Amino acid sequence: MNTNRNIAIIGASGAIGCAFVNHLAKDHNNHLYAFSRSKKSFSEENVKSGHIDFEDEQTIVKAAESIPDDVNLDLIIVASGILHGEGFGPEKSLRDLDPQIMHKVFHDNTYGPMIVAKHFLPRIHKEQRSVFAALSARVSSISDNYLGGWYSYRASKTALNMMIKTASIEVSRRYKKSIIVGIHPGTVDSDLSKPFQSNVKESKLFAPEFSTEKMLEVLDGLEPNDTGKLFAWDGKEIMP
Repeated sequence: MNTNRNIAIIGASGAIGCAFVNHLAKDHNNHLYAFSRSKKSFSEENVKSGHIDFEDEQTIVKAAESIPDDVNLDLIIVASGILHGEGFGPEKSLRDLDPQIMHKVFHDNTYGPMIVAKHFLPRIHKEQRSVFAALSARVSSISDNYLGGWYSYRASKTALNMMIKTASIEVSRRYKKSIIVGIHPGTVDSDLSKPFQSNVKESKLFAPEFSTEKMLEVLDGLEPNDTGKLFAWDGKEIMP
């Protein structure tokens, strides 16, 4: 793993985001900027906490601007996402579709990460390798959808994958060594998966620390020709 990196973690208060921060902060040569809606504090001296809220683009602008002008980012991770919330869960059938809930899911899973990309990607290195990764999901794969259901979650992550692919084409024209990808963390023991863990084999339910370490191994091994793709925690590419 490269050291002395400038890293931004968005969604740092969640189980996966927090695990990313804690793991990366162990290397004191890394400089981390950890953003979340709650502005979660970390005790490590090489972590600076900040506020970000997908509902307010100006908070994303201010978060990007809070990073010193002379700092280029080596790694940006958007570790946020929504599957269920107060009063709603993933749809099991067409009759469960609700426009307001669909908008909420798309807002958090698709629009938010890409507005982060809009304001944070201009901060990456122009001539050096930099990685932007957003949490996606295996269920976003159209070709791998054999079970149906979970309409909004599946579709919002599929849309995110397309946004990532499109952004990777544009950004690579100026930032030749940029890598922009989606990353699937597996089923992680978190609030997002908790209502559904009874259907998951114990060996397939990952601790956040395990998942983040595996994802970082994948991200550290990627090359510019991998940009625009979706990878799983084990390094295997997930097909659209």
